[in-house]
Amino acid sequence: MNTLDFAPLFRTAIGFDRMARLAETARAAAEGSSYPPYNIEKTGEDSYVLTMAVAGFGPEDIDVVAHENTLTVSGKAPQAQAENGRVLYRGIAGRAFERRFVLADHIVVEGADLQHGLLHVALRREVPEALKPRRIAIQAGAPKVIQNEAQAVQQAA
Repeated sequence: MNTLDFAPLFRTAIGFDRMARLAETARAAAEGSSYPPYNIEKTGEDSYVLTMAVAGFGPEDIDVVAHENTLTVSGKAPQAQAENGRVLYRGIAGRAFERRFVLADHIVVEGADLQHGLLHVALRREVPEALKPRRIAIQAGAPKVIQNEAQAVQQAA
């Protein structure tokens, strides 16, 4: 597989380290394991659900952690039960896993639910009021004179 080296690009750029981390995370995710399988669904204008197939894992075996713009879902292998030689074929995976998902800005995790071997993680985009577009009222009347500081000093002298 061909890998791209972005180092020359970032030698002369300042403040783009987050973009470099995102590119590296995306590359690592593409090369990583496909276990456990998952779906990402858009359930509304600003809501999403991440569904992971985690058969054999209980709520105590799974950790869901949101830190900065990364969601990490990890599972430790469930405790092995005494099998007494009864299992002839093991096709249900029970190994430990860790999946990382890069979250867009302002995505928050609302909660997680485990039902019938499927882990559902609810996500929502919450844009802060300060970043939402706002309408500026236009007033009619006498024009206001806007002066910069240099003009004000010249007129005072």
